[in-house]
Amino acid sequence: MLFHVKMDVAIPRDLDPAERDTLLATEKARALELQRAGVWVHLWRIVGQYSNVSVFDVESTDQLHQILWTLPLFPFMTVQVTPLAQHPSALAAQP
Repeated sequence: MLFHVKMDVAIPRDLDPAERDTLLATEKARALELQRAGVWVHLWRIVGQYSNVSVFDVESTDQLHQILWTLPLFPFMTVQVTPLAQHPSALAAQP
């Protein structure tokens, strides 16, 4: 199952700088782990915002939910999830 996920991040400005650095490093490590596992298949920055758009390839909505909850930055995110289906005019859908 493919999902488009938009993540807006709002880390508190008064967060201890060392804690912030650790948080960002662990988030990056988790994102790389999920990409290497083939679950987080696209990750794109939204220019001018602390946001990204991503595509996840998972087996279920429950799996996606669990993955999102494991992201270190999740407590500071607003997340929008949209299920995706192949478009009949997509090149991949052609015989």
